[in-house]
Amino acid sequence: MNYFREQILSLPQLIEDVTRAFLDEAARVLDPDFCRNVERLHVIGCGDSHFAALATELAFESIAGLPTEAQSAMAFSRYGVIHFDLPGFAQRAAASAVIGVSVSGGVTRTIEGVLRAKARGLRTFAVTSGAQTPIAQAADAVLTTRVPDLPNAAGVQVPGARSYVASLTMLYACALRLAEARGRDTRTWCDALLRMGERAQRTIEMSDAPARALAERTLDAGEFVFCGSGPSFGTAQFCAAKVLEASGDAAIGQDVEEWAHLQYFAKAPHTPTFLITAHERDASRAAEVKTAMLAISRRVIEISPEGLALSAEGSHLAYAPCPEVFSPLVACIPAMLFAAYRAELLGEPYFRAFGGGRSIEDGGGISRIRTSALLV
Repeated sequence: MNYFREQILSLPQLIEDVTRAFLDEAARVLDPDFCRNVERLHVIGCGDSHFAALATELAFESIAGLPTEAQSAMAFSRYGVIHFDLPGFAQRAAASAVIGVSVSGGVTRTIEGVLRAKARGLRTFAVTSGAQTPIAQAADAVLTTRVPDLPNAAGVQVPGARSYVASLTMLYACALRLAEARGRDTRTWCDALLRMGERAQRTIEMSDAPARALAERTLDAGEFVFCGSGPSFGTAQFCAAKVLEASGDAAIGQDVEEWAHLQYFAKAPHTPTFLITAHERDASRAAEVKTAMLAISRRVIEISPEGLALSAEGSHLAYAPCPEVFSPLVACIPAMLFAAYRAELLGEPYFRAFGGGRSIEDGGGISRIRTSALLV
């Protein structure tokens, strides 16, 4: 059984099931006074939760008109909060808020970021799987994203797909709530979000077979690069993580512009390089960089909206067209399917079967994700 693929196939129904409920919960938790008065938002997390923050930053800024910074929990908790200690910054802290994203609710660094922000007067929220998780208890308020396990995958450790999509959807719901309370017309945006389940289904129909074929053609590869900008940068980071988790292969997520300054000089010429584009703000630069990738013999796989490829060269995986701000919900699907098929074809266990000290017990084994020392 390809449990990862089964998770991916369940995403359209999951989006259909949770979107309306998440919109309602965001409306209940984010009170009107807060929404109108907040002047700056920080969204923090680790791993997939950080990638969800990166992927939704544009939604908070363009839909709600709220300056937003997506940061890793470590960068925020140990470095980002210190400017609130400076003289004259107390007023800024009172007008700022932090959303800590943690599916398990037990990741030490994200809890630490919430606690350190709260101690400095920021309003704090947790996006997590339950109201009793440690991060929910640490924050001023909680937005719950609990989704049930698939019946045939209960107890199986699978790279996160459903939890990531749930986090994205809740963050979009928060952006829409903030926009509405700040007097913005959100009807078109809400309608688009409520239709993302249909678009996820269309994306699976288009990309499932091509993703498997691509996995078969690239079995010789030992490393992968995923590129994107704006919300697609979060998608690129997430997709690289799914390859790492599913098959253990080296994979990195990179900004499109930064690829031209860095990976352009990599020694291996035939590295499979995924170029994820929304074909909107990023289109002109992505097209130039794709030309460069092809010129130096990279195996380019473009992931773009159906019918909107940057060029005919290279391989293509399509996703259903949608507003750029919501594209992370569907643009990740083709690459996830690729990762699921690669692990299956190689016979690799997910997460390397947690060998070599990679325990899921006792807070993440030697990495101590959940038992790290807490600095407050």
